Amino acid sequence: MEGLGQFLPLLLIFVVAYFFMIRPQVKRQKEEKKFAEALKKGDKIITKSGLHGKVVEVNDKDFSCVIETMAGKLKFDRSAISLEMSKKLNPPKAK
Repeated sequence: MEGLGQFLPLLLIFVVAYFFMIRPQVKRQKEEKKFAEALKKGDKIITKSGLHGKVVEVNDKDFSCVIETMAGKLKFDRSAISLEMSKKLNPPKAK
């Protein structure tokens, strides 16, 4: 029983780290992947670097999309599109 008492604080640290750091990060990654897969033509987006544009083409082969900006059309990997910033441009529609 004495051995369990030594490892209890260490075990508690791992449990706290999992629920406050690892689990939310995994959840956020899943949401970002779902968002990137759901992108469609006409969506207004913001890239993680801050570039604003509108999706004009979605390519499932290489998981990229072409966005139209004021400077022209640019091809981006869908993982470069920010979920948090793009949500502000596309508020959820009321039912």
